[in-house]
Amino acid sequence: MNLKQVLSQLENGLSGIILPSSWCQGRTAFGGVSGALLFQAVKQVVKPTRRVLSISTNFIGPLIAEQPFDIKVEVLREGKSASQVLARIEQDGNTCVLAQFCFGESRKSELLVSNDETHQLVAPKPEQRIPYIPNMTPEFFQHVEICLQQGGMPFTGAMTSHLGGWMRFADHCGHQDELQLLALSDAWPPTMLQMYPRPAPASTMSWYIEFLKPVQLEETQWFGFEAVTHNSADGYAIEEAKIWHPNGELLALSRQTVAVFA
Repeated sequence: MNLKQVLSQLENGLSGIILPSSWCQGRTAFGGVSGALLFQAVKQVVKPTRRVLSISTNFIGPLIAEQPFDIKVEVLREGKSASQVLARIEQDGNTCVLAQFCFGESRKSELLVSNDETHQLVAPKPEQRIPYIPNMTPEFFQHVEICLQQGGMPFTGAMTSHLGGWMRFADHCGHQDELQLLALSDAWPPTMLQMYPRPAPASTMSWYIEFLKPVQLEETQWFGFEAVTHNSADGYAIEEAKIWHPNGELLALSRQTVAVFA
């Protein structure tokens, strides 16, 4: 079941949704697909003229695959040009994922600050792709393509704590927008895992992402990704990422708080 098929379940309502185990990382659902499901549900109650500006997500408890869950959506406020919406995933009476979305409508403004940053990536190459290996890489890796160009592989005792490369879905299902960017941005391993000399668990606790502009990519194009570790101490790490259009435009900024168990 690819991402499009997973999301199509919402066409029949927001109750009794089931994720196959192929979308898991360990015992819980891959955070990117959880976020994508909430985003898809929220878009149903927001005016199509308003684009998503930011999403704040907390991963509260495990979302277990092959078991039904529900999505609850609450419009907190709908103003003249902005909407604030809260959404959650509930399973067996427990809240698993909670996210707040901010949408805005374009308005005239005299203020303009253009971003002139660019990435340091080169064109993706087949040999750079991280393969899906059963019982070694997360199960959801069979649905994504990750080309690693900066930093190291997890659990290799690397001296670096940054990551960079390209990302897209393995099954191309039409044009890509903010939803695909959101889902893919959580596909990368935490930046500091490469420093571990042996396998050890880590888990994202909170995730905040901001979209600088509307996102529009063809179905086979790659998103660029560059992430750094700002701090890691006392069992928690802060990492920040930039997500790029292949033409070099900065599309989004992402920040995560990660619990590390090593």
